[in-house]
Amino acid sequence: MSFADHSDIVDHLLSLFADRGSAWYSGEAVTQSEHALQAAWLAEQADGDDAMVAAALLHDVGHLVHDLGEDCAEGGVDDRHEEHGAAWLAEWFPPAVTEPIRLHVPAKRYRCAVDADYHARLSPASQLSLQLQGGPFTESECREFESLPHSTAAVRLREFDDTAKVQGLETPELDHFRPRLAACLAPRSD
Repeated sequence: MSFADHSDIVDHLLSLFADRGSAWYSGEAVTQSEHALQAAWLAEQADGDDAMVAAALLHDVGHLVHDLGEDCAEGGVDDRHEEHGAAWLAEWFPPAVTEPIRLHVPAKRYRCAVDADYHARLSPASQLSLQLQGGPFTESECREFESLPHSTAAVRLREFDDTAKVQGLETPELDHFRPRLAACLAPRSD
């Protein structure tokens, strides 16, 4: 997808949430937009930099750009939203944004392997998707994950993702995060 300038991609992303974000976040009591806004707001409240706040807002954009339906996990389908979303965003955003997004599902698998209590704290929907995503990492998969340049950021993003499921939580509107997204856009290579 081609955009005339950087502001166009930010407009497109915000429109995507406005148009498709009202779908329920699979198995949770919040919509896709509410979940994204809560994650971004949590990242901002934790003094996350622009890249972390942008990643938190956009971490599930892969759910919004596929046509598998909002309940595909309940049907036994892993939509690989983390990979599709990160690949789709990589045209406009740097790895500091896209890599934590790509790694936020592996971060869940990692956390399940290294923290005995983590799995029990996951929502039922997240526990279901974990099964489709391969379950907890093995010891060697944990070492491999830890060696990745953006693994620490992905684990931090995972914390915001796991917590951003509160029905009725007040957050800023999407437009509040426009400057954070714009600040992260990769330089154009025209």
